[in-house]
Amino acid sequence: MRLKIDARLDYHFPEAADVLLALEAAQMPDQVLVEDLLTVGTATPLTPVAGHQGIGRRTWTRGEGPFTARYQATVDVMRVVTDLNGVRTLPLAALPGRVIHYLWPSRYCQPDRLKEFALDTFGGREGGGRVAAMAEWTRANLSYTPGCSDEQTNAFDTFSQKQGICRDFAHVMISFARALDIPARMVSAYAWKLDPPDFHAVVEVYLDGGWYLVDPTGLAPVDGLVRIAVGRDATDISFMTIFGAATLRGQSVAVDRID
Repeated sequence: MRLKIDARLDYHFPEAADVLLALEAAQMPDQVLVEDLLTVGTATPLTPVAGHQGIGRRTWTRGEGPFTARYQATVDVMRVVTDLNGVRTLPLAALPGRVIHYLWPSRYCQPDRLKEFALDTFGGREGGGRVAAMAEWTRANLSYTPGCSDEQTNAFDTFSQKQGICRDFAHVMISFARALDIPARMVSAYAWKLDPPDFHAVVEVYLDGGWYLVDPTGLAPVDGLVRIAVGRDATDISFMTIFGAATLRGQSVAVDRID
């Protein structure tokens, strides 16, 4: 499918501060950029840098006073949705070096604290069936509740409180996967059919030599996701990292199918 993306940010900076944007869709085999344009309302030059593990692109700039950014893109998504129940996991020794660090705890994902529960709940399943069960459990047992979490909320907090937003759902599922020795990473994405439209956080798990997308919230179809950035957890995938202070004045995301 061909998707049209239009994301807009409007902030105010009381003092000059560095800004790292991660708004641009990543060029990947299952999502091909037809055209895109990032426009930032500042006199500061834009400095692009490669995203984590070379996926996507981030852009340095500076904000002072009124600050606006707009990202427009047309992307062809050519993704075949796979039934994970039929996909095998790999022995740890067979994992490539680039995925090993996605087995370890990170700031927001705590597989050690959820390992006993994960073993009891999902240990009886095999291969990708474990991942499918994790997504189903997360979707069924957590309440999607905007405003209930903040930048301090980790996976164990969300698991205990049984509520959160997309990033919290993703942190819980990633923690489950890593607890059972399945590499898992967090993905920021534009999401077709997400209601209300916003930047979305989902999960990728490494099975049988490849990465598989999963949306533990169930709010957006996997074949309508456009990856922006990947990382260990929310720390690595923020669409806008501000090295200073700023006030949000407005923000919008629109993803429309145009084919």
